[in-house]
Amino acid sequence: MRTATERIERHPRRVRRFHGTVWVVTLGLLLTGWWILLGGEGRPSPLARATGVGDTRLHVWLGWALGVLAVGVAAVGRRGIATFVRETVRRDRGDARWWRRWPASAFTGRFARHEGLFDPGQRIANVLLVGGLLVLVVTGTAMTLLHGGPVFAWMSRVHRWTTIAISPVIAGHVLVAAGVLPGYRGVARSMHVDGRVHAATARRLWPAWADRASPPADPHPDGDPQEVATSSNDSHLERRNQ
Repeated sequence: MRTATERIERHPRRVRRFHGTVWVVTLGLLLTGWWILLGGEGRPSPLARATGVGDTRLHVWLGWALGVLAVGVAAVGRRGIATFVRETVRRDRGDARWWRRWPASAFTGRFARHEGLFDPGQRIANVLLVGGLLVLVVTGTAMTLLHGGPVFAWMSRVHRWTTIAISPVIAGHVLVAAGVLPGYRGVARSMHVDGRVHAATARRLWPAWADRASPPADPHPDGDPQEVATSSNDSHLERRNQ
């Protein structure tokens, strides 16, 4: 059993690197996308001035980069994808209780127990984030290949409304993942630092996963119980014969 100050690896380095790359690309897409959406096209955004690339062109390039990342992870990360999907769609009996306690527990840290790799809130966020980003990649790709017409107009509307819908979800994800809310203090290390969290943080946020990730306590830390008993008896006989 681990002590509260010991740390457990939550995410390996390759997962953290992929997440960080997606985060940087997505942030650039959001900044340039909202700049264009709010009528800033023709006036370079701070990001466009910093890179020397126009917002529209930069947005397209970043969109292609996100598409390449999606194809790449699909090609080499099938095992990880299978785990991600399985844990995202799982449903357990205690999920409803977790949701009932969640608004307050985000501030108190008194979360109800759940059995998954992700808590029920993370599972919903996974669906919205991954689904929304895939819609943006598909519609954005279609818009770059088409030149006007009804299909282009429809793709543009879907792209715009998906951007509006997914933006608050991303903001909420950042708020939770950064550990700003008191109940989520300590979580930022799991993805943005060294991939490890204190055992107490793991048990508070992902209790069943923490149990699986922690080795069982050794009931005989000093050695095999038979050897310990034999050694004890030998010592006792030696003392009696002295």
